[in-house]
Amino acid sequence: PRSSSARVAQSRRRRRRRSVGTTLRAAMQRLGLTRMASGAAWCARAPATNVAFRRLASGAEMHGTTILVVRKGGQVALIGDGMVSQGSLIVKGNAKKVRRLGDGVLAGFAGSTADAFTLLERLERKLEEHPGQLTRACVDLAKAWRTDKYLRRLEAILLVADASVTFELTGNGDVLEPSDGIMGIGSGGPFALAAARALAKVDGLDAPTIAKRAMDVAADMCVYTNTEFIMEVLDCNDATTPKAAGDAPADAAKAAGSPETAAAAKRSTDEASASPASEEAGAPAEKAPESPPGTT
Repeated sequence: PRSSSARVAQSRRRRRRRSVGTTLRAAMQRLGLTRMASGAAWCARAPATNVAFRRLASGAEMHGTTILVVRKGGQVALIGDGMVSQGSLIVKGNAKKVRRLGDGVLAGFAGSTADAFTLLERLERKLEEHPGQLTRACVDLAKAWRTDKYLRRLEAILLVADASVTFELTGNGDVLEPSDGIMGIGSGGPFALAAARALAKVDGLDAPTIAKRAMDVAADMCVYTNTEFIMEVLDCNDATTPKAAGDAPADAAKAAGSPETAAAAKRSTDEASASPASEEAGAPAEKAPESPPGTT
């Protein structure tokens, strides 16, 4: 017969093996793996969520939208549809998903509305900290979005643009800039992006016209995109060049450097200096008062 110490050691080994097996099964379930009936292999289980569909806490599925930005001919047009849907139900058809942030910054969002507004508020704070530096503000927001324990759970995508750059911000820490100035996000984003790139090569079409026609194509192909468009247009020339009132000092300085203006200024100076002398020469000389007798 075995001693009591041997029996205790054997029971400990059994408990250890059971705990290891339990831990392994829990880890496999967290990784999305399920054990087959034979018990000899593990197979991958398909994820329950999809990129195009967002499941809310209530169980309803929130589908994406379509946001498009087009940059051409000194203009930036940011356009978005107004549909909000839950499952097969259209909740609202004229939601405003495109807006202006401060002076000269356009922003649009796709995804959860509350999450998007939280990110837009953070972006406005970054723009207040770094005025006129959209690139730095977007990079700081992407870093906070990726590393912050609260922000990383937000499910939304932002599309921002100013007079010089266009960026797409995601929760993965991506700050993407298009090479041709055209970018689309949402469920109908690929359709609108393809149509806008084709229309951008047509002469005589400005940015708002291209954006409107591209969104019409996306609305015809994507069931979660309607034709209630909201567009914001930014004129890059007005944002980068000084205003007409501010050109007056520059025009005055330019005119002051011209030869005609210099000659006129010299003549006016000579006339001003000569007029007192002529008045003194033409005026009759005052008679000196006579001194009283007996005085010198």
